[in-house]
Amino acid sequence: MDLLEEGEQWEALKAWFRENGLAIIGGALLGTLALLGWRWWQSRAESQHLSANVAYEALLGKFNETDPDGAVKALEQFRKDYADSAYAAPAELAAARILVSRNELDKAVGYLRSVADTSKDTQLRTVARLRLARVQIAQGKADEALATLGTGDAGAFASVFAEVRGDALLAKGDKAGALREYRSARQSREPGGEAPGADGADVLDLKINDLGSEAAAPAAGLPVATGKTTP
Repeated sequence: MDLLEEGEQWEALKAWFRENGLAIIGGALLGTLALLGWRWWQSRAESQHLSANVAYEALLGKFNETDPDGAVKALEQFRKDYADSAYAAPAELAAARILVSRNELDKAVGYLRSVADTSKDTQLRTVARLRLARVQIAQGKADEALATLGTGDAGAFASVFAEVRGDALLAKGDKAGALREYRSARQSREPGGEAPGADGADVLDLKINDLGSEAAAPAAGLPVATGKTTP
């Protein structure tokens, strides 16, 4: 009886396997292929990252040479080859810095806008906006600089945003507004500390003192009230 039951169980098992065996084998095969695919993708990603790192280091070397035109050309090739890499945005910021030093502001704006608009790194986007605003001020486009800076919460960059906003307002001739922003920048900066990307505290204090003394000058020329009426 037991032998018969075992035989019946075996036949039932074979029947079940005939019905489900292909699905099991297929599932196992798909799992194996998925694992192999994941390992291949991971290996490829690591290889691309290493390649981008080497190319980025070489690019920085070109920027340090006395051939800025060659460096910018190399950057264009780098952007084509490694557009999705983590090094693309820093490379564009480096190019913009070189172009600003050569007073090629229009070209620098293109790279800064690219980082500000497309970088996946929030901090790099913020840095690009600040640098873009400064370039726009240098171009005489203070209103565009103010639009670039915006009015939202700049987090750790609040102080320098206020400072650059003050520079833009000063360029527009709004000395009172500039002084307000400079004082806001000074207030939000930690004592003894520097905000990321900000000018030195001494420079900011000079800006405040210059505008503060100008604001106080008209009052200094007014007659002192004595409480007496003029006959």
